[in-house]
Amino acid sequence: MPVHSYAEEFRSPGSGQQAGVGVLLSHGFTGSPASMRPFAEHLAAEGFGVALPRLPGHGTTWQEMNHTRWPDWFAVLENEFERLRKEHDKVFMAGLSMGGCLTLRMAEEHGADLSGLVLVNPSVQTDDKRLAVLPVLQRFVPSLAGISNDIKKPGVNEYAYDRMPLKALYSLSQLWRITRDDLAKVTQPVLLFRSTVDHVVEASSGLKILSSISSRDVTEVLLEDSYHVATLDNDAPRIFAESVGFIRRVAADA
Repeated sequence: MPVHSYAEEFRSPGSGQQAGVGVLLSHGFTGSPASMRPFAEHLAAEGFGVALPRLPGHGTTWQEMNHTRWPDWFAVLENEFERLRKEHDKVFMAGLSMGGCLTLRMAEEHGADLSGLVLVNPSVQTDDKRLAVLPVLQRFVPSLAGISNDIKKPGVNEYAYDRMPLKALYSLSQLWRITRDDLAKVTQPVLLFRSTVDHVVEASSGLKILSSISSRDVTEVLLEDSYHVATLDNDAPRIFAESVGFIRRVAADA
């Protein structure tokens, strides 16, 4: 399946004093590396080693995405993580939305091998009662209207699908449950950015994470001028700068 040009992956080996630190980034559900590309490029410019892969089923068609499941997405991130571990002394992860959930799952699975987490409007659940019928609905309805481009800044496009593939969404709901059940296993330092107005992920996800993880080094930053895709929105420079500061501090303390 041809991959759209906007969905190209991004990698940088690292340079200078920060070359010993690698950062793995994950985009969100129905999105693509485009939503995290400016973030990845900023980290690379600071000298960190960077990997921003494309998750299976993304950046092509929503129909193809319906043939993928969360273990497929997770496997790509695990492969990148292992590569970064071989090339760098410390590895951090940053994830947007579903990417935040996958980042948490990685922390649960890999423990101290992952040095710290940056979460941007992470999702681990939904308050939408309509999804209670998802286990049955996904068998008969291939897709619903999409959730893309929840961005306050005018003229910005995250290049996500305009349809929500329901088989893939059902798999995401299973990832949410598994991740929620193991949140107490998360002990790494956490920097969590949460938009005060988010039309995709409810505040309950962030609150659930903060109340359930075991991390002692936890910072929550509220974003007042961005919607869900905050990495492309008005607060993006703040996210980038504070993430760099967080990664440098934690890497130096470790």
